[in-house]
Amino acid sequence: MPGKIKKLIETLIEIRSQGNPSIASTTRTKLLLKGIDSKKFTEQSDDDPAVINSIMQIADEMGIKLRV
Repeated sequence: MPGKIKKLIETLIEIRSQGNPSIASTTRTKLLLKGIDSKKFTEQSDDDPAVINSIMQIADEMGIKLRV
């Protein structure tokens, strides 16, 4: 199902920032530094298991539990 990566990224940013735009921006930057460019993925992007695993690992490092 395409778009899973975009949804995971947006959920991670939403949970981490809790509506604070500064924290949302910082979270996007952290993802970018770890190799995940949030602007690269859309609802039509193919789901790459390696990218999904990376996002899940980053979320775990941030103390956030995501479901695939």
